[in-house]
Parts: sequence; structure tokens; C-alpha cells
Amino acid sequence: MAFILTYDIGTTGVKTCLFEVDKKISLLESTSAGYPLYILEGGGAEQDGDDWWNGMASSTRELFDKVDITPDRIEGISFCSQMQGIVIVDKNGEPIHRPMSYMDQRAKEELKKGIANGIQIAGANVFKLIPSLRITGAVTSSVKDPVWKYKWLEAHEPRFRDAYKWLDVKDYLICRCTGEFTMTEDSAFGTLIYDTRPDGKCWSEELCDMFGINMELLPRIIRSTDKVGGLTEKAAADLGLKAGTPVFGGGGDASLIGVGAGSVEVGDTHIYSGTSGWVSTVTRRQVVDVTSMIASVTGAQEGKYNYFAEMETAGKCLEWVRDHLALDEIGVYIKKEGIPSDYEQRNTSLFGYLNDVVKDVEPGSGGVIFTPWLHGNRCPFEDPNATGMFFGIGLETGKTEMIHAVLEGVFYHLRWMLECQGRRMKTSDPIRFVGGGALAPVSCQMLADITGRTIETVDSPQNVGAVGAAAVVAVGLGLIPDLECTKQFIPAAATYRPDMKRHAKYKPYYKTFKKLYAANKNLFKAVSK
Repeated sequence: MAFILTYDIGTTGVKTCLFEVDKKISLLESTSAGYPLYILEGGGAEQDGDDWWNGMASSTRELFDKVDITPDRIEGISFCSQMQGIVIVDKNGEPIHRPMSYMDQRAKEELKKGIANGIQIAGANVFKLIPSLRITGAVTSSVKDPVWKYKWLEAHEPRFRDAYKWLDVKDYLICRCTGEFTMTEDSAFGTLIYDTRPDGKCWSEELCDMFGINMELLPRIIRSTDKVGGLTEKAAADLGLKAGTPVFGGGGDASLIGVGAGSVEVGDTHIYSGTSGWVSTVTRRQVVDVTSMIASVTGAQEGKYNYFAEMETAGKCLEWVRDHLALDEIGVYIKKEGIPSDYEQRNTSLFGYLNDVVKDVEPGSGGVIFTPWLHGNRCPFEDPNATGMFFGIGLETGKTEMIHAVLEGVFYHLRWMLECQGRRMKTSDPIRFVGGGALAPVSCQMLADITGRTIETVDSPQNVGAVGAAAVVAVGLGLIPDLECTKQFIPAAATYRPDMKRHAKYKPYYKTFKKLYAANKNLFKAVSK
């Protein structure tokens, strides 16, 4: 028996989880703390390293106040976190600029100068696209990719002269825990300057030269299951833990959520709906679809990749619903029920509310269609100017139809990405559905009806990233042999089979949904800030 502590670092909050590992991985207790996402003019999206750290500290102390287990019994610590952020730190591990979120899209000029010029294929200079695909199996052609954030900081941040190492979110927090500057393989791949070839597995000098990246700023690469070091005295005092407690590499959410979902075998597909959303299928080979912006990303499992399609705002659309449609101006639900202030309760109560209010709305929401592009979009089209909109509102349209349409819009987009994946490989049926979006039965059934696939959920689907983080510690400690073994510990908790009559009703609305981007692309650009 071993006790493991994990931190799930999301965009809007941290969830701190205590696990017991014996014959299975069991969640004993969890706490959470929220923090802001700073949205700036020009497409900026930043967070604050102290906000993350203070959230970890407060939620850790709260957790141990709720359990009989003492901090000295923790045998390992790890992280699951948002990916493709950029935290450039000085020699003391202090950020030279507030961390830039994966959502940041200020580097339009840097992207244009760096790759979106000359003879292009799918928006990338052909002479840079080809070596990128050869070395990484992907291409850094999105304004939100870390390379362009790096170049933006280089051009706009006076303190860039103090830069010592380039870290991702969890790697910055691991540095704060241990004093070590490292990056796991999955985060290294996320920079799109990591050589994924069998004889590579290192930073690519060729790509760094091509994009103008100083290789001295790149940290040591480790595996997700590697021990990085022990908690320093200062970190232990801040968090209320024991100094020297082992800290492991962990992984990004795109890597570990699949592990925690039990989608670990080749061909397994899972769908995630949290702040962002994605469709991911496990494969042994690198596959790329540059026209749909889908690539095989390096994950936590040796010799396997995740064929990964992402949308920027999924659950974030539902938070928007909560704040602007489900609530009135004085902060109560339509049914006049008060709003819990706790971060986790707020999100859980949202899905309970949706489940109760919109369950009887017919497919198509009375002709209303919502586009879930509240912060641009990445797949199957890359456009930072794309925005959300309601199409088809009439005099008879009410809040319930609009709220229902938001749910449908998110799932239409997930179906679109699922079908794009299906052009290159076979996706699974059933599909595991995880994240906060999987908490409400009405959402799960709607996803089944819209996609026409059988949908499975697991216990505590909002905690699967933490389960994946616990699994890498368990492997690192030698408690379980490898990550593929986690599947036997994660059975389906509920199954939702598609109603094919409702699936047929969705057909014209889905067809129209897919046409809305092309019909409005130039208009999005015309009104972009």
C-alpha cells in the first residue's frame, strides 16, 4: 500500500488529490482552489505562477485537514497539467514574464515572419513544413504554439536577457518543488522542436536553428515516470508537506487524461470535455493531417502516440452559459437557486442544472445552432479570429433552447473532429467520455446521439487526469509494471447507446453547423480586434 499526492493544474483551478495504490488506484480525497485566467487585448491569455502555487498550498493543507493520513506518509508527488504554455524563468526559477497560457494568440506577427509566408501548404512555408514533419511528425503552424510565444517574448519582453530555461506549466511547478529544470517528453514534443525519430528523442538543433531558438534555454528531457528529485525545505514548508518527498515527472493533460480514462491500448479513443476539448486515439505510428490540424503527439507511454484533435473552448462554453444565460443580473439561477461559491461545487452544480432544465429539449434546439469558438479555434481549421455565435434565433427561442444549443454545438464540433480522425485511422466504438462534461447524463446521451457511437463514462470523470498522474508515480515507484496495466483498474461506470432516430434528426443541423465557419470566415476576420 502506498499513498500518492497529485496536482491537476487546469486553466481555471487546481485539484489536489490523495490516492491509495494497492490492488487498484483509489481516490481517497480531493480538494480544489480556483485562480484567474488573465485575458488581455490583442489575444493575450496569461496566468500567474504564484496563483498556481498558492492554490496548491491552500488545497494541500485543506486536504490533510480532511483525512487521517499525515503528510509524511506520502511516497510520491506528481502533476497533470495544461500543456503548451510557456514559462521562461531566470537562474533562480523566477518567471521573467507572467506565464503565457496555451490560449495566448498574440504572436500573429511572429507566426507570419517565422512560417506563414512564401510558398505554403496548410498555412505553413513548404521549406519549413517538410523538415518539421520529418523531424517531429508535426508542424508549428498555429499562432498558439509555444515557439511563437517564445519569439513574441524575445521581441517584447525586456527581461528576456535574463532568460535561463524554457519550461511548461507543470515543469515550472516541479522546478519550484525541487529546484530542478526539466521537461517531460510529452511537453517537449508540445514545443514542436523535439526530434521524435527513433534515433532522435532529443531537442532538434536543425529546427532550433531554423526558428531562431537558443538551445541553451532548453531543459533536460525526462520520462513521465522518472523521479526528478525531492521537495526542498522551502517548498515543503509552503505546501505543508515533508521535505525530501519524491517528485515525479508527471505529464500534460493530453497525455495523462487518456491514461486515467483507461484508453491506453492501440485503437482506444477517448473524448474529453473540460475547459478545452479534444478527441484522441492511441496509435503506434506517427500520423499527421495538416489540412485538419491533427497530429500524433508523444504521450506518457513508451512507443505509443496520441492522434490528437483539439478545440479551444468546450466546457468553457458551459461556464459562459452559467455566467451569461443560466444566471440573471443578480446572480441566481432561473429557478432562483443560489450559486455555491466553491470552485468544484460551482462546476458540478452547473451540470446538474443543465441536466434538469434542458433534458426535454428536442434535437436541434428549435433550429438554433451555436458555434463554440469563444477563443478562436485550432482543429479542423486554425483561425484565431473565429468566434462563437447563435444562428437561427426566432421569436419563440428561449433560454432553454439556447443553453441546449450550446451543448449541441460543443458536441457537433467534437463529432467533426472525430470524423476527421476517422479519415486516417479507425476510431473505437465504444468511446470513453471524460472531463467535467461527462458528469451530466443528458450530456453523455447527447454525445452518443450526435456521434452515433456508444459512450462510456468512468467514476469521477472529472478526476481522470489526476488518476493518470497517480499511475505514473505508481510505475515510477515500481508498484505497477507499466501504464497499460491501468486499464484493468478503470472499468466503465455507465454506458450510453445512441438513439438512432435522434441521430437522424441531428443530421441537417450538423450539416449546417459545419458550413457556418466557411460562410463566415471573412466576416470573422473583418470584425477581429
